[in-house]
Amino acid sequence: MAMAGRGNINHELSKLFNQLWDADTNRMSPGKDYRISLQGRAGYVPAGSNQARDSARCPLFQFVDEEKLKSIQTFATFISLLDNYEMSTGVAEVVTAEEIAEMNRFLDAILETKVMKIAHEYLVGKKWSKPGVKDFKSQLYNIWFQLYSRQPGQGPDSCGFEHVFVGESKRGQEIMGLHNWVQFYLQEKRNNIDYKGFVARQYKSRPDEDDQVLNLQFSWKDMVKPVGSSFIGVSPEFEVAVYTVVFLTSQEKTTKELVRLEEYELQLVVNRHGRYIGTAYPVLLSSNNPDLY
Repeated sequence: MAMAGRGNINHELSKLFNQLWDADTNRMSPGKDYRISLQGRAGYVPAGSNQARDSARCPLFQFVDEEKLKSIQTFATFISLLDNYEMSTGVAEVVTAEEIAEMNRFLDAILETKVMKIAHEYLVGKKWSKPGVKDFKSQLYNIWFQLYSRQPGQGPDSCGFEHVFVGESKRGQEIMGLHNWVQFYLQEKRNNIDYKGFVARQYKSRPDEDDQVLNLQFSWKDMVKPVGSSFIGVSPEFEVAVYTVVFLTSQEKTTKELVRLEEYELQLVVNRHGRYIGTAYPVLLSSNNPDLY
């Protein structure tokens, strides 16, 4: 199932991921729980450059209901993890007992959700996961939180969770990862992220402000990410479930699954670092195009 090509929709995964979408009761509603301002279209950034035209005078996120974030256990435990990592690769991570406890609280919280229960049932049916919840939790911990080295000869400096949800830098010159909307919002609020504009999708020049998958351009601590794609408003358990399923479908270095999720056609990309997730993100291809149905 690896490396699905354009036009080759994976209908089995599309059905599963739509079930997860419908079950994601913790997902935030655009216009109600948060508001975004897309503003202008991002410009071209040459490879290796950290110079980008700013097509957005205002932040992407105009409002987020932080009280709701704090009151939902999966979001609250997720946010507690975001300050546990060194930004730069090559700097070995030191994991404290408190941080391990935070990881366990997060996993316990998401495993209580219907989203993760559906994903677990699917994976057990495929014999990719064991039926016991403790075994599944251990599997998730290894996939997402086990530390590894991104640079040969260096100590363990990264993990899947850090790369995908927190973001990191390559020698302070290049942004890697950071595909999560909550982290984006919190970093933008602290003036660490400067949103530069949206990146147009294949079949539609301008996204809508209630779209829950976006391609964005931004700078983070003076480093530019020419294109960063992310779900918007979804719960942490939804992203963990989707990326874990894609990761376990194949032993290939990179797995790309083309799926139809609600009105979106997107490619889910998961890169493995040995037995662990290296990166994972959605690539939005189109939305509301009748020719795709």
